[in-house]
Amino acid sequence: MSKLHPTIERITARIVERSKDSRSRYLDLIEREAEGQLDRHSVSCSNLAHAYAGALEDQAALKATRGPNLAIVSAYNDMLSAHQPYGAYPAQMKLYAREVGATAQVAGATPAMCDGVTQGHDGMDLSLFSRDVIALSTAIAMSHAMYDGMALLGICDKIVPGLLIGALRFGHLPAIFIPSGPMPSGIANKEKQKVRQLYAEGKASRAELLESESASYHSPGTCTFYGTANSNQMMMELMGLHMPGAAFVPPNTPLRSALTRAATQQLAAIGKDGNDYRPLARCVDEKAIVNAAVGLLATGGSTNHAIHIPAMARAAGVLIDWQDMDELSAAVPLIARVYPNGAGDVNHFHAAGGIGYVIGELLEAGLAHRDIVTVGGDDLGNYAMEPGLDGDQLTWREVGESGDMEMLRPASDPFQPDGGMRLVSGNLGRATFKASAVEKERWTVEAPCRVFERQEDVLEAFKKGELERDLVVVMRFQGPRANGMPELHKLTPALGVLQDRGYRVALVTDGRMSGASGKVPAAIHVTPEAFGGGPLSLLQDGDIVKICANTGVLETTADLSSRQPAPAPAPAQGTGRELFAMFRANADGAEQGGSSMLAMAGL
Repeated sequence: MSKLHPTIERITARIVERSKDSRSRYLDLIEREAEGQLDRHSVSCSNLAHAYAGALEDQAALKATRGPNLAIVSAYNDMLSAHQPYGAYPAQMKLYAREVGATAQVAGATPAMCDGVTQGHDGMDLSLFSRDVIALSTAIAMSHAMYDGMALLGICDKIVPGLLIGALRFGHLPAIFIPSGPMPSGIANKEKQKVRQLYAEGKASRAELLESESASYHSPGTCTFYGTANSNQMMMELMGLHMPGAAFVPPNTPLRSALTRAATQQLAAIGKDGNDYRPLARCVDEKAIVNAAVGLLATGGSTNHAIHIPAMARAAGVLIDWQDMDELSAAVPLIARVYPNGAGDVNHFHAAGGIGYVIGELLEAGLAHRDIVTVGGDDLGNYAMEPGLDGDQLTWREVGESGDMEMLRPASDPFQPDGGMRLVSGNLGRATFKASAVEKERWTVEAPCRVFERQEDVLEAFKKGELERDLVVVMRFQGPRANGMPELHKLTPALGVLQDRGYRVALVTDGRMSGASGKVPAAIHVTPEAFGGGPLSLLQDGDIVKICANTGVLETTADLSSRQPAPAPAPAQGTGRELFAMFRANADGAEQGGSSMLAMAGL
């Protein structure tokens, strides 16, 4: 067994020490819940009758309390391609549960919005706070004291973090995430990117753009680029919350069905009334959180997780910050290149060895904690395998060497010696820089800035030719308290065009860019945000701004000390945004997770 890398050991110890009080409070809460929380064995007959009335096929088993009753918390809808397969899961899972003497009920549903649909539109302002709503919805689903385990059906951006945050408040119960897998690969990613840039330049029609996009996103399953949704799946594997190797098996296949069956039956086996109790609170600890961060860095995953990892960790009483992640990044090599950081998508990644290969390499190099409590085996070593079928029997086998050295490399011969994410800081605040997506010669940009407060104004200036120079685009008042911290993908094609024309350009924003962050250098999630007087609110057109991932710098040469903050735009109305005023008013900073719910709960 490989010795743990000293940096991983040191940072884990630091997180443990920092989290001593908050983790202790969390575990005390969960112990009290385990001892005092009502369950279906002790609630009144009237309550039970209500809960069993709709479960016609399982009423006898439920009344007799013959086995564990599993809660299905589903984020199903058929507008979101990744979640469309979930429509068939509850009926299947009930059958799988009966095979082992258990029962299953749909305990509740959560929202599941698609950032790909709301991208660049008003609905995107609801996106980050949908995570809090999902966590609250999960808590409501689990509030009925009827369940012995949680089957969590979610994949995409805010959905997995929201489900996990909500489920952790019921951490005395076991929980398993059950994915549905990616859609088949469409057109080549470079071709898709090319058409987007041509459209931005006015050289491709809307019909041509729609044809290209439809060839990329074309059937049920998760989008195949390595964005937040697929980074979620990677993290669930590194934390041991999936059945091993479940992340990227395609939907509607015998292997996918076998994994769903195994997950359902494993959940029934790891409850408190069995001899293999694995409550969620024991699974999600400091080591599991460090594993999630290491996996993110090693694979060049979504920058959204610089926000989600601290939020998920807080729900378990664990405190991790961007300094921890930056120091981890210095020690963790980049061993995967998946689009937008490489040419191939997650299907190619899976075929080349996928998550099993990554975990095996990280364990062999001492970069991940093997000794965590997982739902699918004795330790994380079980996840350095890939699933398969031997006839109808689900099996796991060794992954072997990388099947594509352009996509997956050993930790001893990585794409680059450090991870895919950097902390940049200075007199403009602290921010995240996704280095894995940007060519190294572009890691430093120092140029006059142009300040904007709306994406549409950036695009209008681009069309007028006003941005044809070395430039730092500052996009402010996009933080959690200003407008809910939307993703700003609308800017990517235009900035990419400017870069291709030979200009040195960069983006600085208190908003998000996510897992589809492209080739343009960007300091994102700037905190403090502009709203409330953060440094970005003091910048003016023409100020020199420097962003450097090599030295970790985000600064301006301008004297900001005598300036007054620019006034924040009035809160937007429409598309339900006014209903989220409470979330915006109480949100904390991006580095803490950008959550109002956790802040108000004192977590």
